[in-house]
Amino acid sequence: MSKEAGFFNLSINKIITDEHSQMDVARVRLLYYGLWLVFGTVSIVFINLYFQHKAVLTSVGGAVLLSIAILFKYLTWKPDWKFVSHALLVIGSLINLIDVFIIFQRVDVVTVQLVLIIVIFSYYMLGPKWGMLYSLMNLVPVVIFMIYAYNNIYIIDFKPQRLDQPTIIISVLGNFILLVFIHNHFYQAFITNIRQLKKNSHEQKRLNTVLESAIDKAEKSSQAKSEFLSTMSHEIRTPLNAVIGMTNLLMMGNPRNDQKENLEILKFSANNLLAIVNDVLDFNKIESGKIVFENIRFNLTELMGNICGGQIIKANEKGLNFVLDVDPRLNQRIIIGDPTRITQIIFNLVSNAIKFTQQGQIQVIVELVEDRHDRATISFAVRDTGIGIERENLDAIFEPFTQESITTTRQYGGTGLGLAIVKRLLELKGVQMQVSSKPGEGSAFTFNMEFPVSTEKPVEKPKTTVPTQEQVADQNNLSHLNVLVAEDNSVNTMLMKKLFSKWHLKSSFAENGERAIEQVQYGNFDIILMDLQMPVMNGFDAAMEIRKLEDPKKANTPIIALTASALIDIREKVFSSGMNDYVSKPFKPDELKEKILNLVGDDTLIK
Repeated sequence: MSKEAGFFNLSINKIITDEHSQMDVARVRLLYYGLWLVFGTVSIVFINLYFQHKAVLTSVGGAVLLSIAILFKYLTWKPDWKFVSHALLVIGSLINLIDVFIIFQRVDVVTVQLVLIIVIFSYYMLGPKWGMLYSLMNLVPVVIFMIYAYNNIYIIDFKPQRLDQPTIIISVLGNFILLVFIHNHFYQAFITNIRQLKKNSHEQKRLNTVLESAIDKAEKSSQAKSEFLSTMSHEIRTPLNAVIGMTNLLMMGNPRNDQKENLEILKFSANNLLAIVNDVLDFNKIESGKIVFENIRFNLTELMGNICGGQIIKANEKGLNFVLDVDPRLNQRIIIGDPTRITQIIFNLVSNAIKFTQQGQIQVIVELVEDRHDRATISFAVRDTGIGIERENLDAIFEPFTQESITTTRQYGGTGLGLAIVKRLLELKGVQMQVSSKPGEGSAFTFNMEFPVSTEKPVEKPKTTVPTQEQVADQNNLSHLNVLVAEDNSVNTMLMKKLFSKWHLKSSFAENGERAIEQVQYGNFDIILMDLQMPVMNGFDAAMEIRKLEDPKKANTPIIALTASALIDIREKVFSSGMNDYVSKPFKPDELKEKILNLVGDDTLIK
C-alpha cells in the first residue's frame, strides 16, 4: 500500500506502488474503473426500478449499490485486490442464484451474461483454482434449475418478478459493456506484459553480454594482477637476494664491531622489505582462493617453540617479558594439520604484539580444551600489554592494507596485511577469532581450532651434542663437490662465487639453460642449481632436457631450482619439470647448504 493513500483517498495513483507487478497493476485498474462502470449501470437500473415501484428489485439494487460503494472505498484505502475480487464474486454469485431461483425463476440473457462475467472475472483476477470454483458455483445451480424447469417440477411459493423492456435493455447493454471492458483491459495488459517481457528479455541478453564481458575483464584483470605481483616479486627479490646475500657474506667474514652493527642494520632493513613483499604475495594467494592446506603430522609443542624462538629474542631486545605457555598434555600428542599456515597465523599475531608493545609482556598460551580419541580442540591466545585498540576500530584492523589509524601507520610502519592474512586463513578453516582490547592496556587475540590426532606415538629424538670447532669447519668444507649454477644475473653469479669459495666448493656457471645443458653433457657435476627465468632457454625446459640425456648418471643429477618467482603453482611446476627441490630467493646460506647435502647424500656432513 502506498504511504500517501489514506481513508479519504479516491485516486488510483496513490494505491499503485512499485511493488505491484504488471498484472497486479492491471487487476487494480480493472477493479477501480470496473466498479465505476458497475456502479453507474446499477444506479440507472435502480432509479428505473424505483420509479416503477418494484420494492423487491429496488431493495436488491440498493444493496448492490451500497456494497459496490463500500468495496470501492476499501480498494482506494487498502488496495487489497484479492479481497475485493472475492467479495465481488461472492456478491455476484448470490445475486445470480437469488435471481434464478427466487426473484425471476428463469434463465434469461441477463443471467447468462452474469454467469459469463463471473467466469471470466474469476479466472482473470484469481487464477484457475478460484476460477474453477466460482464457475462451478454459478454454472451447476443454473443447469440444475434449467433441468427442473424443463420438467415443470420446480415450485416455490414466491411470485416471480418481471422487468420491463427498457430495464432489460439497460442491463444487457451494461453487461456487454462490462464484458468488453474486462476482455479489452486484460488483452491490453497481456500485450503490454508480453512486450515488457520481450523488452526485458532483450535487456537481460544485453546485461548478460555486459556481465560476461565484465567477468572476462575481471578474470583478465585478476590474472594480470597475479602476473604483475609475480613479476614484481621476481624483480624485487632478485636484487634483495644480492643485498641479503652479500650482507650474510660480509657478516661471515668476522667484521669489526662497528661494521657488524652497520651490517645488522642493513640486513634488518632488507628483511623488513622482504617481509612486506611476502605479505602482499601471501594475501594475493589467499584472495585468489588457491591456498591449499596440507595435512601433515607434527608436534604442536615443538612447532610453537620454533615459532616463538626468534620472537622471544626480539621481545627481549625491546625489554619485554615473553611467556610461552603450552599445555603439557600436548607434549606427547601428534596432531595432523598444516604447520606452515599455523606458523603464519601465530607469527603474525606475535609480531604485531611485539611491534605495538613498548613495555610489559607478551603471552602466548596454547591450551587443550577438548581431548577426544581421534580429535582435539586447541585454544590459541596471544596477549600483550601494548597500545590497545579502540572498540570502533576492531573491525577495521582486519581489513587489508589498513591499520587502526594513520598515526599508527606512521609510528609503527607495516603494510596492514598481517591481521588480514590471519583472518582469511582462519576463515578458510571455518574458524572465527575473538578480539578483546582496551586502549592503553593491551589486546588479546584468541581462537579455537580442531585437529585430527594421530594415534602413533612420537619417536623420541636422540640427544644432540654441541658440535666442536673442527666439526663446524668440516661442515663448511664442501671441496669434494662440483656444482653447476645456471644463472643469468651477474650480481647473483658473483654472490654465489663468493659463497662457494667460503665452502671450498668447486663451481661452474652457465648464463642460460642451453649453456647449462651443454656443460652437463661435457662435464661431471654432483648437483645443479637452476635459475628459472633465463634468456634463450628457461630453467624448466633446461631441467626437462637434462632428464632426457642418454647418460643415466648425468640425466639423474640432482637439480635445485633457484626462484624469485611468486607464482602460486611454482612448487608443482618445479617438480613436474623433473627438479628435485627449490630454494626461494633471497635464500639463507644454511638452507641452501642443507638442501645440497641432503640431495648428494653426504650424511656425514649434516650431523
